Amino acid sequence: MAGLTVLGENRLQEAESKATLVPGASWHLIGPLQSNKARRAVELFDVIESVDSVELARRLDRLAGELRRAPLGVFLQANVDRDEAKAGFLPDAMEAELADLGALPNLRLLGLMTVGRLVGSAEEARPTFRRLRELSERLRGAVPVLGAGLSMGMTDDYPVAVEEGATVIRVGRALFGARQTG
Repeated sequence: MAGLTVLGENRLQEAESKATLVPGASWHLIGPLQSNKARRAVELFDVIESVDSVELARRLDRLAGELRRAPLGVFLQANVDRDEAKAGFLPDAMEAELADLGALPNLRLLGLMTVGRLVGSAEEARPTFRRLRELSERLRGAVPVLGAGLSMGMTDDYPVAVEEGATVIRVGRALFGARQTG
């Protein structure tokens, strides 16, 4: 697919229909994961970027071990803006749980992920991206098992996310157009 080797999908069901169309691609789940779909997600995806709770991490760890899919790469979703409408660990909670999460034997903590606030301009998203980078630097100093990956930024704000240290960006709309609804 035009040289792309890492692809992401928001929805498990949509990835199931697409994965066979791109042989050799690495698939990332970038949308929320319901615990009742965790088994299928572990079977299908190479990386899950939306681990937003200790309970989900433990479930993925158990399933990855059962399915001999270890280690499963994950990003921990951080709610650095403390936005009640967003999922993810609050920074203090993540800090308190990180050592235990890092000890899960079947997960590899690749880094942190955040979903930026809906803002009028890309520059307005910078504080969110900066907070994620700073949180990552602080946590990696305390718990070195956390990888340096930063999944942040989408089609409208990825240049600012890259300036703030993004290593993974989500630009599906720029590549494929707006998602069809209906």
